[in-house]
Parts: sequence; structure tokens; C-alpha cells
Amino acid sequence: MEVILQSTITCPNCGHKKEETMPTDACQYFYECENCKTVLKPKQGDCCVYCSYGSVACPPIQQDKKCC
Repeated sequence: MEVILQSTITCPNCGHKKEETMPTDACQYFYECENCKTVLKPKQGDCCVYCSYGSVACPPIQQDKKCC
């Protein structure tokens, strides 16, 4: 299975979208929206900001592994 590394993060505060490349070796717990400067954190039960706000889940989750 091919792992997708591009994910579009949508800010829940202002709706700004930005495509980002996800790290393959770490989870990203914080993400600052470049538009409104809100710092996003994962929702309860999610391992990272990509799983909460991204269009694609993070690489470890895509591979059915535990996230960090």
C-alpha cells in the first residue's frame, strides 16, 4: 500500500486550507494556521493534527500502525 504524504489541513477557526507534507517519522501535535494564527492541537482520541484536521490521516495510521 502506498502511503500518502500530502494532506490538506483545514483550520476549524477560520476555514483556511493549506496543503502540507506530513512527517513520516514523527507526529505533529501543534500546527499554527498561517491565516489566523490559531494553534491547532489534536482532537481528543486523535494522535496528531493531520488526523484531526487533515484531508488524509498521518502515515503511521495509514499503515495500521500506532501513531507515536
